Amino acid sequence: MRHYPAIENRKIRIAIVGCGRIAKNHFASIAQYPDDFELVAVCDNNKQALESAKTEYKVTGYLTLTELLKNEKLDVVSLCTPSGIHPEQTAEVAAAGVNVISEKPMATRWKDGVDMVKACDKAGVRLFVVKQNRRNTTLQLLKRAMEEGRFGRIYMVNLNVFWTRPQEYYDAAKWRGTWELDGGAFMNQASHYVDLIDWLIGPVEKIQAMTGTLARDIEVEDTGVLNIKWRNGAMGSMNVTMLTYPKNYEGSITILGEKGTVRVGGVAVNEIQHWEFEDAKDYDKDIQQANYETTSVYGFGHPLYYKNVIDVMRGGCEPETCGREGLKSLEVLIAAYLSARDGNTVSLPLEY
Repeated sequence: MRHYPAIENRKIRIAIVGCGRIAKNHFASIAQYPDDFELVAVCDNNKQALESAKTEYKVTGYLTLTELLKNEKLDVVSLCTPSGIHPEQTAEVAAAGVNVISEKPMATRWKDGVDMVKACDKAGVRLFVVKQNRRNTTLQLLKRAMEEGRFGRIYMVNLNVFWTRPQEYYDAAKWRGTWELDGGAFMNQASHYVDLIDWLIGPVEKIQAMTGTLARDIEVEDTGVLNIKWRNGAMGSMNVTMLTYPKNYEGSITILGEKGTVRVGGVAVNEIQHWEFEDAKDYDKDIQQANYETTSVYGFGHPLYYKNVIDVMRGGCEPETCGREGLKSLEVLIAAYLSARDGNTVSLPLEY
């Protein structure tokens, strides 16, 4: 087991790289732990976004990551940049001896994701991959039921992500909707739902996929379907589109098992809509309390994710989602794209 030095008796010095849409969740999460985090600096190659962040958070700003790493003494850097440049930025941060938090997806190519893990291993630093939806109250209950074996054998699983992203969303930044930097509906918008495929149900045996760009002027898919067979014998499907009229409609997972049936739905798996098992547990009464209203598909998991980062860097536990854990959903994504491209069934693992 690799040894990582714990940070004790002082605040964890952190910088945010990329001050766009998702960065607000990171800034807000850091602010919730003033005794543990010191926000040292921000970085963005967009001067307007950089100035706005500098002013709001009263920290030093840098136009390049190289300049940031050269001038600041940091413990961790959080990458909120386009997914396709996470690998090169991770390698640069790791080489500077600084721990990395990567937003999802960790990379847009399988080899790039593997290289990120190797770079952090070589440098002896941590790689955290953000999977904040795992911390949502509804999914925590579902995970508990799964780990306790309440479903018995899993027979069928269905995931739906019926959201909308107008053309203006993609036009707002040149990198959006590109293969190299963004990925499509599966890799970007539905990434956290792809994560549930392995995290909840287990390793995947094979995948069949079809994707299409039906309405948006982008390189990647705005719509797609997956057929999935897990190694445990379960079968299922995933349906994703960013074309739902007129707004985000549903983010859901339904699990049918030998001894249980559950559906978690709402706009972003925020409502347990059906919860029925052969056995009864004391926490079944908490189901309605676990449901929550949300105006954001991001949920409320970012602060809890950052709490795990604190605990890990204080030496108290291991990461909930390290780089290797992040590779699991990336592997499923790449298998889906290979299947859709070549029109065949792709078996996992991708490498032996």
